[in-house]
Amino acid sequence: MDKMTKIDIITRPEKAEDLKEALNQIGITGMTFSHVLGCGLQKGKSEYYRGSQYKIDLLPKIKIEVVVCEVPVDLVVSTATQVLRTGEVGDGKIFVYATQDVVKVRTGEQGVKAL
Repeated sequence: MDKMTKIDIITRPEKAEDLKEALNQIGITGMTFSHVLGCGLQKGKSEYYRGSQYKIDLLPKIKIEVVVCEVPVDLVVSTATQVLRTGEVGDGKIFVYATQDVVKVRTGEQGVKAL
């Protein structure tokens, strides 16, 4: 079986379209987008509503999941980093995992053929 790698990218929602376009340009056509909430170094933010201050501990983020076998993992990571980096806290994180197997539900294909 060919090596498959799952890459999870968590970042700011406003970067979704730029990231999708950049990943398409390097050959990534299948991806899953999720709206998630999270906190890290930012520790949330304070806002005002009708003169009262309140704290938002969990900030809206997006999570993009891709599984690659032909496109090099380093290329995906470097492309995402270039698109997402602003130099400010909250740019996001990229997680890389080895993927054991994939099964396409409709056909029963497994491994790289299922991608």
